[in-house]
Amino acid sequence: MASVSSCVVINDEEQGYDLDLFCIPKHYAADLERVFIPHGLIMDRTERLARDIMKDMGGHHIVALCVLKGGYKFFADLLDYIKALNRNNDRSIPMTVDFIRLKSYQNDQSTGDIKVIGGDDLSTLTGKDIIDTGKTMKTLLELLKQYNPKMVKVASLLVKRTPRSVGYRPDFVGFEIPDKFVVGYALDYNEYFRDLNHICVINETGMEKYKA
Repeated sequence: MASVSSCVVINDEEQGYDLDLFCIPKHYAADLERVFIPHGLIMDRTERLARDIMKDMGGHHIVALCVLKGGYKFFADLLDYIKALNRNNDRSIPMTVDFIRLKSYQNDQSTGDIKVIGGDDLSTLTGKDIIDTGKTMKTLLELLKQYNPKMVKVASLLVKRTPRSVGYRPDFVGFEIPDKFVVGYALDYNEYFRDLNHICVINETGMEKYKA
């Protein structure tokens, strides 16, 4: 088994950046504490993950499986970088795409009840936005086993350090972050904040305003 790739570790003391330094939609300005990971840093790290995935996958055909909804931005950007590598390298990897939806959150808490929707041709690479406790991904991996894939590799933009973790660790990780509830870059709080480019920490005002 290939070793888990290294990632950018953001320590517990990291405060992020002042909102005034970035372009934040006015309708969210009062609902956020700080910008935690700027969009440009997300994109640069995602480009590197694409290179690592191409190197690790060898010549295997990839079925890229997007975990909706929070994973769609990371998935799309990751695939764009993989496609660019396919166009510009001597070696390329054939790839098809599928989508699955997992729902386990209400407000800022996991409900423990994981709903799985979609997924017709499940085989190789999954793309997810954030690994919190790891329970949702472990459920998905058990589902994927039913399709007898040659291999399964998981790429996640974020992994949280949390005492609630079941110990699961993806194969490819963008950033390891403290146990904060973050939104933006398609990560939501009750479906809001998906349209925010940066990954930000939501404040109490935002949680109350958009509470289900």
